Amino acid sequence: MPRVESFDCIIIGAGAAGLMCAATAGKRGRSVVVLDHANKVGKKILMSGGGRCNFTNYFAEPENFLSNNSHFCKSALSRYTQYDFIDMVERHGIAYHEKTLGQLFCDNKSRDILNMLLEECRQAGVTIHTHCGVHSIRRTEESYHLQTDKGKMQCHSLVIATGGLSIPRMGASGFGYDVARQFGLNVTPRAASLVPFTLAGRMREFAQALAGVSMPVRVGCGDQTFEEALLFTHKGVSGPAILQISNYWYPGDVVLVDFCPRLNLVEQMLEWRGDGSRASLKNRLAGLLPKAFVQQWLAMHHYAETDRPLAEMSNAQIETVASWFQSWQMVPGGTEGYATAEVTRGGVDTDAVSSKTFEVRDIPGLYFIGEVLDVTGWLGGYNFQWAWASGYCAGEYV
Repeated sequence: MPRVESFDCIIIGAGAAGLMCAATAGKRGRSVVVLDHANKVGKKILMSGGGRCNFTNYFAEPENFLSNNSHFCKSALSRYTQYDFIDMVERHGIAYHEKTLGQLFCDNKSRDILNMLLEECRQAGVTIHTHCGVHSIRRTEESYHLQTDKGKMQCHSLVIATGGLSIPRMGASGFGYDVARQFGLNVTPRAASLVPFTLAGRMREFAQALAGVSMPVRVGCGDQTFEEALLFTHKGVSGPAILQISNYWYPGDVVLVDFCPRLNLVEQMLEWRGDGSRASLKNRLAGLLPKAFVQQWLAMHHYAETDRPLAEMSNAQIETVASWFQSWQMVPGGTEGYATAEVTRGGVDTDAVSSKTFEVRDIPGLYFIGEVLDVTGWLGGYNFQWAWASGYCAGEYV
């Protein structure tokens, strides 16, 4: 008979959540193996934050996460906070800095965070196998039996930490959702999120002409708003503001964009008109916004009097022009999809999972953690914090 390796816990997925869970469980004296079908562990950790890993956020709170059950994330985020992870980072001597809006990055490289997690796993006696696909999972009354590329394995606790569908070139797949369905769990609708928008027709041509131009904006969709940078691309719009609002956008929704977020442009233009200057509208606006954008935006609205002195404009003309810059109703044609999305919105329905242990309530020994669940964070280190928190909390029970 082929030898069957036995472990207390098998974790499928060697990403942020899986490695955190493994280290936590190993420190409790559990025998743990982590399996990943990819050739390397932690690929999304390595690529994140432009190669410097935005590993958490000072301001991470439950309000920064989306889920059909808005209460689900509260327990884990309170039991393993951003400051708990920062303590680990500091204990390993990793230098870091706050970039903006509470976002914490490594001073050096993302590999510092991955090496820290691997060292924690090493100290806890965790075994990690790459190039190890899982071909089947079978549950008996007392254990789980897996057929893998490394042979047959069995365990008492099986953790699914396989992430979502975003960035398939890094090895993302729907494996975790397939496991959930195998065991009768619901999977909520999924979509690419924290992702650039694409535009169509004349607006796409406009974006292409301005590709690379960036500026601070306020964007809104429904009741949610963000004030960060927008970047024009050859396909549409990107930048932190757009990625953030994409979490809240559904096809057909209007995204409202204000290119002068900290200004009442009508009042500003009336003030300019009254100062006696003969400066043109175009030149005045170019003092607030990128010149190329001003020219293209006025042309887009077929405004032929860009060189006309603002002093000659009527109140009605001022209000009209101001509305073009402060109330753009953008209807995206779509998104760039999973190829460039940072996360997957939606996932394994949390109603079936304990928010304390991450064990499926009606299936003892089966756990889901991290992005595979229907919990999606904002841009800026929030999704990593969810990985750390859910991984740690499950690791305390597996």
